[in-house]
Amino acid sequence: MSDLVIVESPAKAKTIQKYLGSGYEVIASMGHVRDLPKSKLGVDTENDFAPQYTDMKGKEDVIKELKKHAKKCGKVYLATDPDREGEAISWHIAQMLKLDMNENNRVAFNEITKTGVQAGMSDPHKIDVDLVNAQQARRILDRLVGYKLSPFLWKKVKRGLSAGRVQSVAVRLVVDRENEIRKFVPKEYWSIDAKFTAPGSRKVFDAALVAVDGNKLEIPNEAEANGLLARLEGAEYVVTSVKKRITKKQPAPPFITSTLQQEASRKLGFSAKRTMKAAQELYEGVDIEGVGAVGLITYMRTDSLRISDEAKAAAAQYIGTVYGQDYLPDKPRTFKTKSNAQDAHEAIRPSTPDLTPARVKSSLSSDQFKLYKLIWERFIASQMANALLDTVSADIEASGCTFRASGYSVKFDGFTVLYVESTDGGDENKKMLPELSKDDKLKLKSIAGNQHFTQPPPRYTEASLIKALEENGIGRPSTYAPTITTITARQYVEHEGKQLKPTNLGEAITELLKEHFKKIVDAKFTAEMENDLDEVEHGSKDWVSTLHEFYDDFSATLGKAEEAMEGKRVKVPDEETDVICELCGRNMVIKYGRYGKFLACPGFPECGNTKKIVTETDGTCPRCGKKMLLKKSKRGRSFYGCEGYPECNFMTWNVPTAEKCPQCGRSLFTKGGKNGRLVCEGEGCGYERELKK
Repeated sequence: MSDLVIVESPAKAKTIQKYLGSGYEVIASMGHVRDLPKSKLGVDTENDFAPQYTDMKGKEDVIKELKKHAKKCGKVYLATDPDREGEAISWHIAQMLKLDMNENNRVAFNEITKTGVQAGMSDPHKIDVDLVNAQQARRILDRLVGYKLSPFLWKKVKRGLSAGRVQSVAVRLVVDRENEIRKFVPKEYWSIDAKFTAPGSRKVFDAALVAVDGNKLEIPNEAEANGLLARLEGAEYVVTSVKKRITKKQPAPPFITSTLQQEASRKLGFSAKRTMKAAQELYEGVDIEGVGAVGLITYMRTDSLRISDEAKAAAAQYIGTVYGQDYLPDKPRTFKTKSNAQDAHEAIRPSTPDLTPARVKSSLSSDQFKLYKLIWERFIASQMANALLDTVSADIEASGCTFRASGYSVKFDGFTVLYVESTDGGDENKKMLPELSKDDKLKLKSIAGNQHFTQPPPRYTEASLIKALEENGIGRPSTYAPTITTITARQYVEHEGKQLKPTNLGEAITELLKEHFKKIVDAKFTAEMENDLDEVEHGSKDWVSTLHEFYDDFSATLGKAEEAMEGKRVKVPDEETDVICELCGRNMVIKYGRYGKFLACPGFPECGNTKKIVTETDGTCPRCGKKMLLKKSKRGRSFYGCEGYPECNFMTWNVPTAEKCPQCGRSLFTKGGKNGRLVCEGEGCGYERELKK
């Protein structure tokens, strides 16, 4: 009789089955099988928040199969994901199958490899009830906030709105940043920038004025800038000091969930949701040519920087073989994990470092390959030697004014030969300097005053918002991606390029919550709540008392808010456009519907005119020559269609360009992204070529 192993996904089941063999039967639960009911609160607030779990709709066949296999098999092992959510799924399955809760039937796999699966199966343990209670507490908290607060928003703003313990704080961060930007008053300042050449060198280098008469420099206006330029007219420029030193640059640590999402956003342009989808696939297992099904990375929901000794040794062997011993540090690197991190899992790393990106590329989708390459390179680089930089700083004096020039050269590339972490602010713009010595007299090539203005703080991107959530202790690794997905899907926040901008709706709701539910949108309170839930997870705090502490105050606050808002509603201002309604002559406004933005006449109900928001492109239709417009499908995917629709129904997924086909003169289209090709879609033409790099 076979033993039964229950996992969450078919891909994971397939990979694990390969390692366990014929003595086991591995099936998937397809995620959660039980949850709080959708149609009602499902929490008894009068009876210590007892949850009323029900079988999930649409899972009837899955549940039937689980029960059937459990009945005919021997021992049942619960092998759902090794985190709080996975523990809860195992607990629900155990309850549903009426398994003995004192039995050692829970196994966890940090990586889906032969070694990882064998290690997990050799160490079965009881379901961690503290972990389950922590998940229950989170789920009930979110249900209480959602089911109690959302109706309040429906009554006071409009139907269909929602609030959440984490999502509302995330929206507030975006709204507060937008308000900072609006209130920001630019301050003028000037710089004096010069270009020099050194004796015996033709190389031109830059230097900036940093001090006057030994005092740090601030130039508030053009008049002072011109005064300094006049003072420097005809001056002699002499090098007064040259400081050289060797700077060590250390590699970034391997990824945790938040840094993976940030870096994938910066380097790959991936949304947090897209990143986690590809990471989940890499963890659960992919069929690799010549290898078979294998999980390529360790578990991807973690905030620990711990790395196993075996992984460090594998990385060292690869580095030594490919790059040489000089590229290895004196001893394997370790990285310090934050004190409040959950250390159940390693950092995100390749499960088998020998499987290089080049080796597996042909077996992966584009997203899988890009993300695996990022994870693999980051991990290998984290175990490499420091980069060594020769840095130079030179002070140049003229008429009591001090200019400073700085630059660097690479003495030893170290880990940078493989990987360099990106930043939100971009890379340093330092250049190499010519050889300079004290008392060198320099030739001035040019000098000018340049006007600048202080800049407001930037809007959040997905990467910087995730960083802010992490730094403020809001949410945990598993919540970052769903939070951003929720606040954009609810149309509280929208993308403007890579930036996140609050909508009028998001701002209106945030201001309402700030006025009546300060704690719900307070970052510090939310972080303290997260810490309380972590204590539940560690068994040092009771989950019921934690819920009481929150709900008793929340319930009283809700009552006061309803009383204060009696008979009042919040008007969400429409965003007016310069598009004129052709039926009544009013300026149309932007509305939000099921499929996103659209234009509507503000004269409703007298005038019910609506139209789609379309964006013109640089290209023209290859059939009729009219403009090509950017449009959205019902699923939200971008496509391009002729403005002459429905008379001309030409559409394409390829991006129109301004470039014309050399054969037929029609617009060319980009196919396959930035590394793709330019193609002509004119009937019978067939012209195409590679994009110019």
